Amino acid sequence: MRAEMKDKSWADIALLLVAGGESSRMGCDKRWLEVGGMGLLERTLAKAKAANFGEILLCVEEDLPELRELAEKYGARLSFDRVRHNGPMAGLAEGLASTHKEWTLAVSGDMPFLDFEILRPLQERGMSEVKAVMPVVQGRRQPLAAFYHKSLADSFGKSLAQGQRRLYSLLGQVPHTEVALETSEAAFFNVNTPADLRLARGRMANRDRKVPIVSVVAPASGTGKTTFIERLLPKLQDYGLRVGVVKSDAHGFQLDMEGKDSWRFTKAGAKSVAVVSPTGWVLMQETDERASLEQVAAKMEGIELLLTESRTHGTCPALSLWRGKGEPMAGDDVVALFAKGLASGSVRGILQLDLDDVEEAARLCLFLMGR
Repeated sequence: MRAEMKDKSWADIALLLVAGGESSRMGCDKRWLEVGGMGLLERTLAKAKAANFGEILLCVEEDLPELRELAEKYGARLSFDRVRHNGPMAGLAEGLASTHKEWTLAVSGDMPFLDFEILRPLQERGMSEVKAVMPVVQGRRQPLAAFYHKSLADSFGKSLAQGQRRLYSLLGQVPHTEVALETSEAAFFNVNTPADLRLARGRMANRDRKVPIVSVVAPASGTGKTTFIERLLPKLQDYGLRVGVVKSDAHGFQLDMEGKDSWRFTKAGAKSVAVVSPTGWVLMQETDERASLEQVAAKMEGIELLLTESRTHGTCPALSLWRGKGEPMAGDDVVALFAKGLASGSVRGILQLDLDDVEEAARLCLFLMGR
């Protein structure tokens, strides 16, 4: 960058949040949709303020009182697109022209899991001969989590004037470098659709749990929840995960066999009985109230993910199964619907997959547990 950024401070860097507000695929203004108890745009602004950037610009298409209030709250300055509906390039053109810093980190305002620190390798890369530095994650370029030199404002403006709005086309014509990052693509996850929103909320629900939880639910017995989990477990094991399973039963159960010593202890009044062997142990605990999944997970040693089988909704992200019985479960906690014999798009606003696609189910579990 004319002067290389070698320290660990963001003080010499401007942050440009591109958040136009069109949200055409969401069907409503996604900037105000809550993920983890905070609006999508506000979450990014809060992280930006905590990171102590030298300047924060919020580029939008329309001047709204609530946007001005939000910008003031987090020490940001508003920048407006001159021509609406021109996409992120318009935001980059206006933002770079407005900033007082030589280099700007431009990010989309709809990436709730982006941690600015994972972009340090870009900042530390020599920039004296380039005008843009872009991350590449698992083979995909991320132009809205990249560094841009202020001089590109004119280039972006001219490109827009010529009717060219594709960032890649322009970047191919200017000196730039791409930096491969060893991180999950989920860090750059964009919330563009109602289905994306469900996934983001599901991942956020697990963020503060010591052991992440994913439920497998169905509207009726006989749908195949147990079989689905049986097929899912080896796939998760292939990813190196240690997984625990809890089966929820509303009717109660009797685990021990009549006549066994542990059964006799229970009948005699013991509230908790454990059987220990050289290869494992089993604990039977009587409780006055139904134990939470978090409490059960805490008893399971060494697990990284808890799967639970249930027919009810809960507070955990859920994979919903359907095989022709009852109505497909699609409550707020459901992040994906795995169905057999259901036309694509039958349930709007939710990711729909084939009931046999356990490989995709495993990848979703990784996403939902924060991997």
